[in-house]
Amino acid sequence: MKLRIGVDLGGSKIEAIALEGAREVARKRIPTPRGDYEATVAAVASLVRELGEGSVGVGIPGALSKVTGLVKNANSTWLIGKPLKQDLEKALQREVRLENDANCFALSEAADGAAQGAEVVFGVILGTGVGGGIVVRGRVLSGPNAIAGEWGHNPLPLPSPEDLPLPACYCGRAGCIETYLSGPGLAADHRRLTGESLSPEEIVLRPGESLRRYEARLARALAGVINVLDPDVIVLGGGMSNVARLYTAVPRLWPQHVFSDHVATRLVRNTHGDSSGVRGAAWLWD
Repeated sequence: MKLRIGVDLGGSKIEAIALEGAREVARKRIPTPRGDYEATVAAVASLVRELGEGSVGVGIPGALSKVTGLVKNANSTWLIGKPLKQDLEKALQREVRLENDANCFALSEAADGAAQGAEVVFGVILGTGVGGGIVVRGRVLSGPNAIAGEWGHNPLPLPSPEDLPLPACYCGRAGCIETYLSGPGLAADHRRLTGESLSPEEIVLRPGESLRRYEARLARALAGVINVLDPDVIVLGGGMSNVARLYTAVPRLWPQHVFSDHVATRLVRNTHGDSSGVRGAAWLWD
């Protein structure tokens, strides 16, 4: 059986996996050469060669422009404006499929994870950044602008006085959902409120007002997704997806913002954890 090789190109690590059918047969992880584009291409190519011959899918923290074919919207900024797909194909001498990492996450969970069998899936990354991906009937929806699911760079809905001033975002705007709901966004919000510099993990261990605000903001933001997309399942990934109380608190809060008399959408934790992105990259060839 031909191997499907998936690569998750992250800001701090690059992980590669080889699948035979749905069975994992090999995996390797290395640090990302941050800030060095040529070294990043070489590292991905080297990992793929180690795993062997087969189809190659790569998840990236951004997207390919439909106009130029170059990387855009990447929080790993050294990739922006680069012909990553062409350079990887040249290095590997085979076709490579590239997709946004949140789309890969959503595809993995829709294929054989927490949203298996659902018709419409919205996958959410709540980590160092905030991303989203959409899968409809088992296929990634990328859109004519390659930004379908780019939920993290919409403004936080209905900002209240406690959400002000709007935090600046690396994308050049202010008040993006990412600035509130990423791990660093939670830590920054806690610091603004209390003066304490705590990690997201420390804040979660002693829940208080900061986590309450986080839950309310997540509910508002996801209600906007439900109003537009009306997904069967929303799957959470990233470090903040490990906060168990989100799965009861957020569905309890979002009905007041959803334009319906009943919310049937399910909010679930991912099945494959950190492996969802890399597995989804491999599934790009399904």
